[in-house]
Amino acid sequence: MSNTNLALKKITTEISGTVFSLPYYVARDQGYFNDLGLEIEFVKRNYGDRPANITLIDDHRQVSSFGGPSLFEQGQSTLYRACEWGQVRRTYDSSRGGQVIAKRAAIASQAIIVRPDSPYNIPQDLANVPVGVNFHHGSHYIAIQTLEGFLAPEEIKVVHIEGGGQHKQFNRFVALRDGLVDAVAVMEPWITVAEKLGYKIIAEAHYVGLEIASPDLDEESFEAINKAIRRAVQDLQTDPIRYTKYLIDDVSEEIVKLEPSDFRRNRLRYNDPAPYSETDFHRTYNWMVKWGLIQPDATFQQIVDNRVIAAN
Repeated sequence: MSNTNLALKKITTEISGTVFSLPYYVARDQGYFNDLGLEIEFVKRNYGDRPANITLIDDHRQVSSFGGPSLFEQGQSTLYRACEWGQVRRTYDSSRGGQVIAKRAAIASQAIIVRPDSPYNIPQDLANVPVGVNFHHGSHYIAIQTLEGFLAPEEIKVVHIEGGGQHKQFNRFVALRDGLVDAVAVMEPWITVAEKLGYKIIAEAHYVGLEIASPDLDEESFEAINKAIRRAVQDLQTDPIRYTKYLIDDVSEEIVKLEPSDFRRNRLRYNDPAPYSETDFHRTYNWMVKWGLIQPDATFQQIVDNRVIAAN
């Protein structure tokens, strides 16, 4: 495919978790998008001013799968990446016709953490202990999937941490630090924050994520984006620590001052974008149905429209 023949429109991508979008930051700053004649605009949700109180919600049906007003649903972004389970649910809920178009490059991790002085040390200790999460996002699903290997379903308690103009990860960490909950699930850079401050990791797991897109993002344009992303993935596989500055920027020095050397290289995993298979979909979808996290009437064709061309 000749890049000079591409008539690419401006493409807007929503940034949620920095660790998910690290390949996009690298591709932008290394000029890989520009090399392909791409104009990629980055947009972030505005969480507003942080209220005085953080509230806890124990029923996931009271929380939107988009986590509130969605830039994607409002038509302000064309492309959006997050965890596999959440993207399946958001595609099911989308009023804009969004569909899953690929596995994202980032293979993130979530860790269930407790305070340094906590009496909890193993997953079984969390029987009937509320674990703070963000409903319909990676922390929610990974907490359940991790704990169900150790606990009976009725012993697993997850609670949504609501409130704050800060990122949801910040709210969960503060809720844990201040004793509002006794365990939370967080991703990077907050796992590294926890480790540096002496918090205990009870369990951790890596998981895949997905890209969703609006119907007007054509396969040719997405393939051009992914050519740049693949170059960024090579950089990240060579030395991910070099790019932790983006993660460090997410954490106020009032919490802790992070250094690149604080991060574990093995925790920062990136692969080329790839198609999302029907086998993967059904494994995840059937698990979500079992836990009452989605209705049992969706099909692979409804949720998924693979627009990624696998690299040769």
